Amino acid sequence: MLEEKPWLMSRRLLLKVIGGGAAWLSLNKLTTALAQVSSQAVEPLPGFTGPEANPYWGSVGPFVIYPQKLPLIQLTDRPIQLETPRHYFLTPFTPNAAFYVRWHLDEIPNAVSLSDWRLFLEGNVGKNLALSMSDLMSQFKPVSIAAVNQCSGNSRSRFQPRVPGGQWGNGAMGNAVFTGVRLKDLLESAGVRPGSSQVQFEGLDRGRGPEGKGSHSYLKSLGLSDPVIGETIVAYEMNGEPLPMLNGFPVRLVVPGRFATYWTKALTWIRVLTEPDANYWMSKAYCVPNTLRGNTTPKDVNEGKVEMIPVGTMPVRSFIIAPDGSGKIPEEMPVTVRGIAFSGYGSVVKVEFSWDGGKFWNKAELGENYGQYSFRTWQTTWIPKRTGKYILAVRATDERGNVQPDEGVWNPGGYLWNKIERQEVIVGAAK
Repeated sequence: MLEEKPWLMSRRLLLKVIGGGAAWLSLNKLTTALAQVSSQAVEPLPGFTGPEANPYWGSVGPFVIYPQKLPLIQLTDRPIQLETPRHYFLTPFTPNAAFYVRWHLDEIPNAVSLSDWRLFLEGNVGKNLALSMSDLMSQFKPVSIAAVNQCSGNSRSRFQPRVPGGQWGNGAMGNAVFTGVRLKDLLESAGVRPGSSQVQFEGLDRGRGPEGKGSHSYLKSLGLSDPVIGETIVAYEMNGEPLPMLNGFPVRLVVPGRFATYWTKALTWIRVLTEPDANYWMSKAYCVPNTLRGNTTPKDVNEGKVEMIPVGTMPVRSFIIAPDGSGKIPEEMPVTVRGIAFSGYGSVVKVEFSWDGGKFWNKAELGENYGQYSFRTWQTTWIPKRTGKYILAVRATDERGNVQPDEGVWNPGGYLWNKIERQEVIVGAAK
């Protein structure tokens, strides 16, 4: 749901950033400075070989500190991949400083001068545009939307057989209120000409990318006939503040309901195309089997039997955030079990909880609905009646009737994982 007003106070904050026509937001020479690494990195956590052997909700890297960020879990430093720890998901909105980070190329912007920066609209349009931040804020109506940004590879570490790529746990996601301008309004201002088919987006990041793929720039596109075009915004605020540099300052694309591969960071070029975009990042990367749930087998992939299509909408998911299994629970003590749920297909309308591994289910209480693309919190009270081990489980249903499955999925990219989540807890004697 798009609100026809900005997040209050946030425009003032951004004007302070712009102040005087020449502003800089810097990561303190991020490309030449090493992140601070916590003592946890001295003794690496043990490896794991799949979902049953992995006792960790998140990935198993060290905690690191980057500018504008709280300690996050590091997967890689070039390109930067940082995962959000579990406890930040107890609330519906993820703090900017705790929001996960995923770049595809190693040369990312560490400072942007707003007096020089422009957002360019070009291609098959009636007139080319070069918009400053002030132009975006003053010439176009601001809108706000609560939306989940989730990496396509979130939970990739659960795949069996294992697949290449960042071995994310469950924390490559976040939810925020984004404020900006409608993509549709920008396109109307430029004047999309007949014969146009797609809109391509490009940011400031550069790098080698996969060798021989022509992938030194990260390019993504959306079809002009895709309904999501009407909901997409070019955001300059995140939770009422300017975007953190690592999350796409000065503006980023927000494509509600779709995986983050389309949410171009440090957006600088918008191009209207007359032909389908066949660049590496659209035709080869981020593709899934054209099958139910994007599921296939290594055998069928190796034999060339699988048609691959770009990954798109996020399936329905839910997570148990607390309790996290880190300590014993006293017998007969009421426990508040809490978590989040979301779906790219619409609002979550039901969350069910099980304390016996999924044999019996009870409805949980849903938190406030902040819009169809937002996290929705849930909670329920559980009273364990005996000591011993319990397996807690959660599943969600969205407004289109999509229910989380209890089967995993496999594809060569490690995408679309949404199997029912389980959490082992131990209940101890209270006397």
